[in-house]
Amino acid sequence: MTESFEQLWADLAAIGKDPSTGGYHRGGWTPTEREATGWFLDQCAQRGLAVESDGIGNLVAWWEPGASQGAGLPGVVTGSHLDSVIDGGAFDGPLGVVSALSAVDRLRAEGFVPSVPIGVGAFVEEEGSRFGMPCLGSRIATGVLTPEKALALEDRAGVSLYDALSRAEVDPSRVGLSSLLSRMGTFVELHVEQGRALTAPVGVASSIWPHGRFRFTFTGEANHAGTTLMEDRHDPMLTYAMTALAANKQARLAGARATFGRLAVEPNGTNAVPSQVTAWLDARAASAEVLESLLAAITRQATERAERDGTTVEMVPESVSPVVDFQPGLRDRLSAVLGDAPVLPTGAGHDAGVFSDAGIPTAMLFVRNPTGVSHSPAEHAEMDDCLAGVEALATVLKELAR
Repeated sequence: MTESFEQLWADLAAIGKDPSTGGYHRGGWTPTEREATGWFLDQCAQRGLAVESDGIGNLVAWWEPGASQGAGLPGVVTGSHLDSVIDGGAFDGPLGVVSALSAVDRLRAEGFVPSVPIGVGAFVEEEGSRFGMPCLGSRIATGVLTPEKALALEDRAGVSLYDALSRAEVDPSRVGLSSLLSRMGTFVELHVEQGRALTAPVGVASSIWPHGRFRFTFTGEANHAGTTLMEDRHDPMLTYAMTALAANKQARLAGARATFGRLAVEPNGTNAVPSQVTAWLDARAASAEVLESLLAAITRQATERAERDGTTVEMVPESVSPVVDFQPGLRDRLSAVLGDAPVLPTGAGHDAGVFSDAGIPTAMLFVRNPTGVSHSPAEHAEMDDCLAGVEALATVLKELAR
């Protein structure tokens, strides 16, 4: 006996929630993320779905077709991720996983028999909140990120991905081994919309903006906060502060997005002029040309300010994702089968973008977000819209698996 969407949602929503903020902490391979993964595996077992895992821990649970000749063939995979940003919202990722399970339940209850396998996927470390690499699991599965580079990544506590996997009882020597893509004929990801552009309950994605994460290192000279004259200082915090303001202005002028959301200061003392400030910029734009121009303008202004401050600045790209234009034929087909659902772009990155770049026919469905807030405890979607998303996903799966 399968549970309703509401019950599934309530069960998963209890895992990793901070009672003081209402936000979620499910970093990759942490105890709470592992607990959520265990919940997913239990749900798959209850449905008799055969779970396939690759070396990094991506999971796909298969509902095989009724016709024996269709078993084992490439199928339709849907799903999302279970990890979260630091103090994130409940819907980003998990909504796609719970909706996938519920859509399969709905199709089975209707007596639908797929002609090709239908897979329910849960992909690891999509947010990159622990190891700084977004869509880590899908990048490794598609070969975009090599096992050597992946295993050398470190979290903020200095724990390497190699060690984190070992502690989570995942064999690091198997990272990079994956057969999941060989069976992924089509991928459809349902996700909460992360802005206010969608006014209908459900929409279809047209594209993902190009985006990336860029590390700025500002280096100066540590000194005493009380005795060092203002004119004698080489303060990298000033260079950083001007750069953050420049990023805000340049993004507004370009109609783009630029955010310094993470900062590390050395020696990080209240009464000391810093010796170094490391800041991470998240930048996104509607085109690669606009993104490149935005980064050039920010870096130029940072360098000019550093010269005045007697500091230095270095910018290193940590991850860059090109624009993703989802296949118009598949996109328009899904919009039509959903009654001409609205089609809209997104500035947020997703595993769907990585799979699309790997040549897999890919589409995304969005569920309305009434406030537009995301990556925050205030992230929200109405239950009626979530249920509309399940119905839409079931309709799409039926269309693609006939």
